[in-house]
Parts: sequence; C-alpha cells; structure tokens
Amino acid sequence: MAYSDTIDQIAERVDHLLLRHEELQRTNALLAQQVQALSLERDQLKSRLAAARARVDALIERLPSPATTAPASPEASA
Repeated sequence: MAYSDTIDQIAERVDHLLLRHEELQRTNALLAQQVQALSLERDQLKSRLAAARARVDALIERLPSPATTAPASPEASA
C-alpha cells in the first residue's frame, strides 16, 4: 500500500509540474510578444527622434551667425 501511495504522490507532483510548465510557457510567450512590441515601439521612437534632431539641426543651420548680425546699439533705437 505504501508503494502505491508513493506512486500516486509522484504522479500528482508530475501532473502539477506539467501544469506549471504549461503556465510558464504561456507566460513566456506573452512576455516575448511584449518585448517584440516594445522593441518595435522603441525603434519607431528612435526614428522619430532622429528625424526631429535632423529638423532641429537644419533650423540651427539657418540661424544667422553672431558675426554676421550687427548688434543693435542703444543710440540707433533712440
């Protein structure tokens, strides 16, 4: 009888481990999907950031340099 109880306990533990394994596989699959979605979002944000930086750099290039602009003298405005 003790042998049968031991076998039953082992079978029960194996069933529990199989269920836990399936649960962990589902969780892992969901996490992998989240990682993929976040990686895609990160890549899109990096692309948008690069485009924004390029626009800012282009605007900065269009600004007149301080040497080419004459400083306004206080007498000129009076």
